[in-house]
Amino acid sequence: MNNPLVSVILPTYNRALLLPRAIKSVLNQTYKNFELIIIDDNSTDNTKKIVDGFKDKRIKYIRYKVNKGAAASRNTGIKLAKGEYIAFQDSDDEWLPEKLEKQMKVFENLSSKYGVIYSAYWRLSNGRKKYLPFFNLNKREEDIHKNLLGACFVAMVTIVCRKECFKKVGFFDEKLPRHEDWELAIRLSKKYLFKYINEPLTNVYHQSKNSISSNADALIKSTEMIVEKYKEDIKKEQGLLSEYYFTIGNMFFAKEDFENGKRYFIKAKTLNPLTIRFLICAPIIIFVPRLYVKLLLFIRRNKNFKNL
Repeated sequence: MNNPLVSVILPTYNRALLLPRAIKSVLNQTYKNFELIIIDDNSTDNTKKIVDGFKDKRIKYIRYKVNKGAAASRNTGIKLAKGEYIAFQDSDDEWLPEKLEKQMKVFENLSSKYGVIYSAYWRLSNGRKKYLPFFNLNKREEDIHKNLLGACFVAMVTIVCRKECFKKVGFFDEKLPRHEDWELAIRLSKKYLFKYINEPLTNVYHQSKNSISSNADALIKSTEMIVEKYKEDIKKEQGLLSEYYFTIGNMFFAKEDFENGKRYFIKAKTLNPLTIRFLICAPIIIFVPRLYVKLLLFIRRNKNFKNL
């Protein structure tokens, strides 16, 4: 491998205060052969002024005239990319200086069967620092398709991907209101092997406000869409489809939509009727759903309890 060009795609929307940190962390990489494609999703703050303040020829700035969302912005970046490899940065996160260098060095010794390299990362929230993904994952690399069906543990901000992968699996699904990164990872895992670097190479800052992650409707809709799209694969994993139906039901209960909550609970229970959890919860859900909501909130707030 002869120092190939990496195209770094950074979508942003009204993050002018945080954007400099993200840009600097890319420009300060020890691996220097990259282009930084910033897609401004029609920001109404001074994002353009912030970008213009960085005098680096490797930066390309594109601004939408209408807001299209992060998936569309990333897709635009992929289509404009000139590099053999694609990496993704988020406007509120921070790469550690040797991220690209370490990942590109690993790519040197990998066969073309490997399409993606991702790494661990630090998740920073409210002054706390957490190492992710969790250590109890039973499989983190090579063929991880089955694992990704169960949960999203590949953070898009940590990956470097061969550009050719997108020709085979397509781009981000712009119809998804959330989880478009997870859905793309599932598709990539059906065609390519993943390589994992067990070292945090990115700081991911959790933003509790003004974030789509706080939108319950978007979370429910995207989960429903992904489960429906990969239902046949999910069915092959024992109990997983029932678990998803139960999870979606709990999401509806949390927003006090009892009709849809009960509907998904029945679907989950039908697949695993003798599960102790369902036998215990059924009377509460049917007769006193508001009590069930209170129990859900209690469990989520109490770290000594696991999610139902």
